[in-house]
Amino acid sequence: MKKLLSLMLLACLCSTSMAQGTVEDYKRAFAQRAKYSGKVYYDNVQPSWIGATHNFWYVRNTPDGRIYVLVNAEKQKRTELFNHDKLAKALKEATKRDYSANALHLDRLMVEEKLDVIHFQTNGHRWTYNIRKNQLTDDGALQQRQGRQRHWMERDDELEAAPVTSPDGKYIAYIKNHNIYVRERATGRERQLSIDGTLANYYSAYIQWSPDSRKVVSCKIRPTEKRYVYYVESSPADQLQPKLHKQEYAKPGDELPFKVPCIYEVETGRAIIPSTELFNHQYYISHPSWDKDSRSITFEYNERGHQNYRILEVSAEDGTVRPIIEESSDKYVNYSRIYRHHLKDGKRIIWSSERDNWNHLYMYDRTTGKPTHQITKGEWYVRDIIRIDEENEQIYFSANGVQTDEDPYHIRYYRVGFDGNGLTDLTPERGTHKAWFSRDMQYLVDVYSTANDAPVAVLRSAEDGSAVMPLETADISRLEAEGWRAPEVFAAKGRDGKTDMWGLIIRPSNFDPNKKYPILEYIYQGPGDHYVPKAFTAHHYYMSSIAELGFIVVFVDGMGTSFRSREFENVCYKNLKDAGLPDHISWIRAAAEKYPYMDIDRVGIYGCSAGGQEAMTAVLFHPDFYKAAYSACGCHDNRMDKIWWNEQWLGYPVGDQYKEGSNVENAHLLTRPLMLVVGEMDDNVDPASTMQVVNALIKADKDFEFVFLPGQRHTMGEAFGEHKRYDFFVRHLLGVNPPSWSELK
Repeated sequence: MKKLLSLMLLACLCSTSMAQGTVEDYKRAFAQRAKYSGKVYYDNVQPSWIGATHNFWYVRNTPDGRIYVLVNAEKQKRTELFNHDKLAKALKEATKRDYSANALHLDRLMVEEKLDVIHFQTNGHRWTYNIRKNQLTDDGALQQRQGRQRHWMERDDELEAAPVTSPDGKYIAYIKNHNIYVRERATGRERQLSIDGTLANYYSAYIQWSPDSRKVVSCKIRPTEKRYVYYVESSPADQLQPKLHKQEYAKPGDELPFKVPCIYEVETGRAIIPSTELFNHQYYISHPSWDKDSRSITFEYNERGHQNYRILEVSAEDGTVRPIIEESSDKYVNYSRIYRHHLKDGKRIIWSSERDNWNHLYMYDRTTGKPTHQITKGEWYVRDIIRIDEENEQIYFSANGVQTDEDPYHIRYYRVGFDGNGLTDLTPERGTHKAWFSRDMQYLVDVYSTANDAPVAVLRSAEDGSAVMPLETADISRLEAEGWRAPEVFAAKGRDGKTDMWGLIIRPSNFDPNKKYPILEYIYQGPGDHYVPKAFTAHHYYMSSIAELGFIVVFVDGMGTSFRSREFENVCYKNLKDAGLPDHISWIRAAAEKYPYMDIDRVGIYGCSAGGQEAMTAVLFHPDFYKAAYSACGCHDNRMDKIWWNEQWLGYPVGDQYKEGSNVENAHLLTRPLMLVVGEMDDNVDPASTMQVVNALIKADKDFEFVFLPGQRHTMGEAFGEHKRYDFFVRHLLGVNPPSWSELK
């Protein structure tokens, strides 16, 4: 009897599976993005305030086309910014090309404060249009960028910059023969200030004059040999033979340049060179800036390993160095989130810190280098500073987690006094918000939504957040008519059994609760941010389409990601192989318990970049839970990846923690199906990282699939890889043979 029941259950599962991964499912998956595109109206409001006025413009997306509208906040009045028919006609006459009045795309649009003239770019030209006179002027062709653009991984050597004129206009400072020179503008007399600059220890071309025009400061730089990653482009478009490329690419443990801010008196040539004791273990130092009284400079020092971060002051009289503010951590200081603002009185500094486990603002006494008080406090996270209003002693900022009755990642905007009193929510509706403030901070345009609630745009008072005027409410009726299903925002406890993890559940458009669905997890755990979308979108590119094949797709932020607390994020420190997976597994189990149609015995995982690394890590270290993985362009060994990413999370010097989390070192553990994907020209993650995994798997005699994409850069797989990903999971989780590619053409 028991055997009979088992056979019946198997038959049921097989029949269910056979209804998934079909030709029709594939066609629906491939068509979904286009099907949902352009089906949402009155969304995507992105206002631009006009100068110092209370007027702003935005593009209104309607079923009949694009309308440029002008809003007067004081009068609560909305009109068309210009006559669309007239401008379209004028453009057609000027360019001899067709322009539709309801489909104008005016790039870099700027409206003059009198509201009678606009400037924009289109058709490769700059234009001026006088609205009242209906007069269009061609301001000339756009200038093409000259020379090679610096790649984002390239270090600025600070060898070239324009000469710098002194504030009083009497002198010009510049670099010649690796040294600092000044020239009197009136006489042309040249004076060499520094004499010790060499090719191997030169002065930065980024020279800063003191406000009194009596001194200059420049960093003396000791450069290091650069590391390069080399690429063989196998199939270039313009020739038969391959091409060799190289790219500057510093990796963990590499030697870095050393900088010393050096001050020189213009009249006497006296050098004021500080001791490097307080900044001798550099990851970097920022460009020095002068105080208003010309008596000192300040700069920021980020210590290698990121456990100490200092604001240092150097006396321009004797070179004495003292710390004004120091941030320390036994793990890492989140230096990219630090905010510093020197108040005009020269006595106070507003500073952000995670020292109380949350990111908050502090008021510092410049003289003592001590905080006088904490401005913001609580179990929530200050995100961005919008404006410091010194006259009224108010701070405008965004934050998440203040409201305890909603998704803690939702961003709202607030105002608070310098003394920490009067915290005011300026965007009170539930959801995640994006705000644009008028220059005088009297008004803001607020656009808010959730992952499953369409965007709403409203004009508000920046005094108390009260609504002044409704602007737009997105219309998703046409999207819903196409069978669109909203994702579900789902929260469940993580590994500790008490902390909520937040994520999304995406179901296919033909979802049937009576069927059993394998689970696919899309993973990007970072660290450095949170990654689950919080705002509305009609189509989640990497998740929505694949669900149509017969999967439930999930995405969750686990411990190790950002903007919950320092303790929450610090789980990642020297522990990237954790990848938040214990939290993800707990969350998925909770979802499957609530929704029995989610098959907890058939869970796959996929991701790109850090997500590619994490997807493979999942099947190496959690093969009992994750049954198959698709890994694209993964940083599989963090010793092979970018210095700035990996030394932040894994620390310095490079130690065993790098090796322990390496997919290369642990490749022999593979027991589950794995597909590896890499772009030949990946300029983000060294493609050799994937090739070394491939090598290790071959040496360990492991079965796996490998997709190599000639000419492609950092990618999930493009169209070819996307199709391979679909087939991979259909085979291994649905248990059916995918349709032949010829059937889908």
